[in-house]
Amino acid sequence: MSLKFNLIATDGNARRGAVETAHGTFQTPAFMAVGTAATVKALTMDQVAATGTQVILGNTYHLMMRPGGDLVEKMGGLHKFGGWHGPILTDSGGFQVMSLSNLVKMKEEGVEFTSHIDGGIKHFLRPEDSVHIQHQLDSNITMVLDECLHLPTTRERAEKNVDMVTRWAKRSKDAFVDRDGYGIFGIVQGADYKDLREKSAKDLTAIGFDGYAIGGLAVGEPQEVMFDMIAHTAPLLPSDKPRYLMGVGTPLDILGAVERGVDMFDCVMPTRAGRTAQAFTRHGTMNMRNAKFTDDERPLDDKCGCPACKLSRAYIHHLVKCGEILGATLLTQHNLWFYQDLMRDIRKSIEQGRFQEFKDEFIKEYTNK
Repeated sequence: MSLKFNLIATDGNARRGAVETAHGTFQTPAFMAVGTAATVKALTMDQVAATGTQVILGNTYHLMMRPGGDLVEKMGGLHKFGGWHGPILTDSGGFQVMSLSNLVKMKEEGVEFTSHIDGGIKHFLRPEDSVHIQHQLDSNITMVLDECLHLPTTRERAEKNVDMVTRWAKRSKDAFVDRDGYGIFGIVQGADYKDLREKSAKDLTAIGFDGYAIGGLAVGEPQEVMFDMIAHTAPLLPSDKPRYLMGVGTPLDILGAVERGVDMFDCVMPTRAGRTAQAFTRHGTMNMRNAKFTDDERPLDDKCGCPACKLSRAYIHHLVKCGEILGATLLTQHNLWFYQDLMRDIRKSIEQGRFQEFKDEFIKEYTNK
């Protein structure tokens, strides 16, 4: 196994660490910016880096569809092709099994996707194919191909899912080309059944991976159920490997998951919100379409150092109302900046042994309660 995880400090179950890859070391807890199609929407990679983002995430399914693994490999991999020189994690396509379920046929061998682009061409993706494409993409962290279930689901369905995910994880691990600075993560499933989460974690640990993701959460269940599943699952995973909660989430979700032992996060929320006129601030979120910002001279967040916060809320509101692309760019960069400031503060609080105090203070200010 060629990724190295260093556990630097703990505070309760919260962990402060670092993951070493062939394209640099990233500090944890970490929030990864989502760059599905080799781009973090509305931003250049230099703008992404300026936010403090350490890792970006690409998507195997979407890059398989366009422009294709062969082309990306020919162009030197995602780092050279997209201009991001830090670590890259790639999702395997397992989430699209759920999100594109009307275009999917599941088989033991793999997944048949009907193209979401033209609705005609069919593409078959086996666990081995997903790993191979991620190798072509030059991903530092490869994810096993799995199936993400929407919640709630039946126990029978969840049991079948866990067994298949384990079989696919073994096939993915066998297909992975081990090399210095690269690794592969297994994905724990089990829906909201604790014993199935235990079984999945045990089976994947027996196979052995560089890190472990907790999948199949934030897919329809209440927050308290998600936190309960994280609290139950995280201690079952090796303490000397990074733990990744897939597709999460809001600032409050992240704080709750860090409190329960999670190291890595990704979510489209800050970038998607930036393209839809929503700004994250220390005092909660703001809809910049709102007329109350028409003549508001204040910055979005007076504690933020991003380019948008050197301007007034009135100007950002003006850009949004006029449909100017710059509005989406400024808000997207601001939101990522906010998330990365949050992660830096979380890391510092764990090092100082005051994570719970920081969490309580942040929530009070963020929710105005």
